Order: sequence, then structure tokens, then C-alpha cells
Amino acid sequence: MKDRAYAKINLSLDVFNIREDGYHDINSIMIPIDFYDVLEINKAEKDSYYCNKSFIKFNEYNSIIKMISVLKEKYDLNDHYEIKLDKSVPMKAGLGGGTADAASTLRIFMKMYELDLSYDEIIDICLKVGADVPFNFYNVPAIVRGIGDQLEEINIKKQYYVLLVKPKTGVSTKKAYELLDMEKCDHPDIEKLKEALINGDDINGLLGNSLEQSALILNSDIASIKDKLKSFGVGEVLMSGSGSTVFCISEDKEAMKQLYNHMKHDRYYVRFTRTLLK
Repeated sequence: MKDRAYAKINLSLDVFNIREDGYHDINSIMIPIDFYDVLEINKAEKDSYYCNKSFIKFNEYNSIIKMISVLKEKYDLNDHYEIKLDKSVPMKAGLGGGTADAASTLRIFMKMYELDLSYDEIIDICLKVGADVPFNFYNVPAIVRGIGDQLEEINIKKQYYVLLVKPKTGVSTKKAYELLDMEKCDHPDIEKLKEALINGDDINGLLGNSLEQSALILNSDIASIKDKLKSFGVGEVLMSGSGSTVFCISEDKEAMKQLYNHMKHDRYYVRFTRTLLK
């Protein structure tokens, strides 16, 4: 069985509280983009693994293996699997590639074993693997709150085109949160952006990301990419998630294609895509 694991961008991300359990409370608008890994899982006589990227390891840290372990324990499964992953979404990029793979694994297992799970059951399983997995499972534009367990689906009126630019090096999510200074970081107005997206109003000046403050300390290329993208004056520029990918977003498809042509010759990873709506 095959499934597409779609990447995401954070149109805005506010980190505003450290909980007693050590996790951070967030308030974020996430939207899936037309950029994905392809995951195929089938029952087999013995476990086997293939990925088009040789550096991907199918060990206990791999999000696919984590999700399979959760499901095997929960439903007492003893089968073996042939796993094939066509990996396109870069790692440590703030695009949710690993969590999207985990969400795809759950979707495949639900079909494979005819699991009729409630919303609460799905959220509970997803959170055992990662905070963004619930969003990646449902894969629609949404406000994500708490530790990723609260989803509010939103209807975004307009289609946007997106240019992704990622430095060669990534950013550790753990380190980005550890270095975060709540007083110095950006705290964007999520509700204001939500209304603009629903109504089709101008979103200029409404995007923001609390984690940029710490990610810029960890990876100086992020600032260089942001400055270069802003110099073209095409659209809004922001880092996604904990980085290191910076994106430019605009309704103007042709302008964004021209920007892609300017950026594709640089030393960075560059990809042109679009938002996926409901």
C-alpha cells in the first residue's frame, strides 16, 4: 500500500509557554504543500527496508519504525513488512518530513488492518511519535495548539505559491527550543493571520516565528537566505518550524517562478511548490 507524506510550512508560529512536563505550548498556523515523500508498506515474510537516500537509517529513531512499534504494541501485531521510502523532503528542515512519514505509516496501517479509529485515538497514537504528527495525519490547513494535540481546521480562501530555500546544514529542533528566549523572540498574532487567510485579505506583515530567534544563532545561513529573498520584494519571507528552511510565499505565480530561477543557481537546496487547500 502506498501513501503520500506531504510536507508542511508554518505560516506563523508562536511559542509562548514551557509546561511542567518540559514540552512547549505552541499556537501555529500550518498548511500542507505540494511536496511529498512516497511511502509503501506491504506485509512480507520478513522485514526489509529500502530508501532512495542511503543516509536514511531504519532504526529505533526513524519515525516510520517508531509508528510501527507503537501500532504493533497497541494492536498486538506480529506481521513483518516490506518498507519502501522514496524520500524527497529534506531532514532537519522545518518541513515536517519525518512526522509526515509517521502519519503516512498510520494511514497505511489503518487501511491494511481496517482500523476504525476515533479522532481521539488517532491523536493519541500520533503524539506517541511526534508533536506535528496529528497535523500531518489530517493534512489540511489548521491552527495547531498545545503540544500539537489541538487542531482547528481553517478554510484558506486563496492559493499561494511557495519557494523553499534550505541551507546545506539543518537545525536541531531540541537545540532551537533550548536556546529560545521567550522575552526576545517574536510572538505573532495568530488570530489576525487566521482571519486574513479566511477572508482572502493581505497577509503581509502578519507572518512570524518564535523559533527564528534561536535558529539564527544555530545557523547563520538562515539570515543570509532571508535577506536575499527579501531583496527581491516578491512576497512574505519566513523560516518554517524550527528551520533551517526559509520560504517565500506569494499569490503571484510568475513572480515566484522568476525568484526560483534567481535562487536555483545558489549553493542552497531550492524548490518551487504551492500550498494545498482543503
